[in-house]
Amino acid sequence: MTAVSSDLESQLIDLKQSAQETIVAADTLEALEKLRIQYLGKKGEVSVILGSMGKLSPDDRPRMGNLANEVKTIIQTALETKKTKLQAAELEAQLESETLDVTMPGYGRPLGHKHPLSSTIDRILDIFVGLGYTVEEGLEIEEDYYNFEALNTPADHPARDMQDTFYLPDGRLLRTHTSSVQIHYMEDNDPPVRIVAPGRVYRRDTVDATHSAVFHQIEILAVDEDLTFTDLKGTVKTFLQEMFGDIPIRFRASYFPFTEPSAEVDVQWKGRWLEVMGCGMVDPNVFKSVGYNSETYTGFAAGLGVERFAMVLHQIDDIRRLYNSDLRFLRQF
Repeated sequence: MTAVSSDLESQLIDLKQSAQETIVAADTLEALEKLRIQYLGKKGEVSVILGSMGKLSPDDRPRMGNLANEVKTIIQTALETKKTKLQAAELEAQLESETLDVTMPGYGRPLGHKHPLSSTIDRILDIFVGLGYTVEEGLEIEEDYYNFEALNTPADHPARDMQDTFYLPDGRLLRTHTSSVQIHYMEDNDPPVRIVAPGRVYRRDTVDATHSAVFHQIEILAVDEDLTFTDLKGTVKTFLQEMFGDIPIRFRASYFPFTEPSAEVDVQWKGRWLEVMGCGMVDPNVFKSVGYNSETYTGFAAGLGVERFAMVLHQIDDIRRLYNSDLRFLRQF
């Protein structure tokens, strides 16, 4: 054995012993990682010793190579063993610090509930979905064409006075009804059609106990071959009886620019007749706007104000109560 090989052997034996002792003493994963780099990194102590093996004679290289690999394996095993122990100890400490005392009393949180407007909308939609309608929503900022013109209400039509409109600087407007949804839908879909369209609408109205400038409306539209006013009446009656029970219902002749004939619908509620919705057969001019053949298809539409229904169902005397966010009022529902 040459002096060089003897010196390398001594270095490897000393390195093995010191590494094992240092690794056992490491108390954190961070410290252990530094030791790994110190011993096994590219510029670590093992690599430095192996770099000196070029000075060995051919006879000494195999033996010293085996010894070097043995030392490297021992250090790697010691590092992995220590890492496993440190990770286990860290997990145990974390679990101990996060342990819950299941015997402690819990913190009570008040359960939320739906706003009366939301619950009324959901109830109405559930009925119409059960009748085979699909829910469709549309834009609140609309073009004049979809809000008026396509619904048989041209610029000079006197019916525009029925709905005092909020116009925007760019010429568009805040929709005055959800009827605009039916135009968008019919432009993109062929008959048959069964849709129910809920949404917020806007009108320049004086706010009082029964009126608001912002309110919610739901409209239905059905288009198919051979639909008649009888189908409309049957649908409306079924819906109202689901909402209010078996109560008297009457239809009164009325006018809407996009339906002909048209009717107002009243229910007898607490001894008096109460108007709840409007309806009618779709005017052929509306079908012309969307490219439907009015000789082949007929349809009916009906619309209602959600606030009116909520006020009737919950006996609310002032529409403004629905928007004031008064907890004393809301907790009653």
